[in-house]
Amino acid sequence: MAQRSIQRRFVSTTRTLAAITLLAVTAGGCTIELNPGTAAVAPVEARPVSLLQPGPAPEPYADLRPDEQAIVELFEHTSPSVVYISTVTRRRDFFGRGVENVPLGTGTGFVWDRDGHVVTNFHVVQGSTSIRVVMHDQTSYMADYVGGSARHDLAVLRIDAPADSLRQVRLGESDRVRVGQSVYAIGNPFGLSATLTTGIISALNRRIEGLTGDIIEDVIQIDAAINRGNSGGPLLDSRGRLIGINSQIASPSGTSAGVGFAIPVNTVIRVVPQLIGHGEYTPARLGITTNMQLNRIVTARLGVNGVLVAEVDPRSPAARAGLRGTEPNANQLGDIIVRIADEPVQSLRDLRLVLDRYEPGHEVEVTVSRDGDLLDILVPLI
Repeated sequence: MAQRSIQRRFVSTTRTLAAITLLAVTAGGCTIELNPGTAAVAPVEARPVSLLQPGPAPEPYADLRPDEQAIVELFEHTSPSVVYISTVTRRRDFFGRGVENVPLGTGTGFVWDRDGHVVTNFHVVQGSTSIRVVMHDQTSYMADYVGGSARHDLAVLRIDAPADSLRQVRLGESDRVRVGQSVYAIGNPFGLSATLTTGIISALNRRIEGLTGDIIEDVIQIDAAINRGNSGGPLLDSRGRLIGINSQIASPSGTSAGVGFAIPVNTVIRVVPQLIGHGEYTPARLGITTNMQLNRIVTARLGVNGVLVAEVDPRSPAARAGLRGTEPNANQLGDIIVRIADEPVQSLRDLRLVLDRYEPGHEVEVTVSRDGDLLDILVPLI
């Protein structure tokens, strides 16, 4: 029997269908029973008005175990920060005579600040022409797209909501979490809003592929059930702190198989402020250019794994720090970057991944191979 391959899937929903069942209609003191082919109307005895009004909500149990009570309080405190996102796109009709709005999908997001910014996954809103955000109290807003980074699968929206109605999620630190600790996911799987699932951290430092083919690093693997519609929702620790954003699952069927992935909050904290400020994410740079073809030839010939510096921007801190570029006319071979901050750099992808952990203005120690010698050069990033 052929083995089914396990695929990694983004977990936002596609179109959600709703079934509506009509049971009975009461109006004007009469009950109208709908039978096939007939409609019989019968008088209804007068009843006290108090019986027709919903009674007070029953008091919740006060004798829950402490661990249960902690989870209840975590959900009640955090769920007002979580929003339901639905998107619409415009497509030509079947005959090509006009354009119509059609549902694109649904997902989850959460309130970032009191200015109305909402964070979600990029793939939740990708390709949409209009975005609706529904708050915990069912208040609905049309959202503006602020910016996104496909390589990190992150996007920021903004809604014009009163500041006092916006409850921010509490930020944690993803580099402090450990395998085995409890996690809690809040989202809208299959369009079912305000759903809580629980589990543990199954593994750390996973790598998953983003929408652009770039690798997202330090991803948190969890076994809490997440499905289509959970995309963009918060992953919380037992104190209600945000430690990740639920993004993908690995599954042979497309539904939860206990292997989910969350983008770490440290990546979110680094990327989101740039999206709010500039609409896009610009990674930190060394101020150099490379040549992939020349890089393969030179590193193979010298037997060195690294990235050859083709040119150095003469106005960059890298030039002032002393990084050397390749000058064929002067018979000068450029530096070959082999490590950054003690992390191996064997390819251009490695170089991008390492630099993506830093911000412009940070200084990093760059180890280069120059004329057979290893040199450490401190370079400010731009």
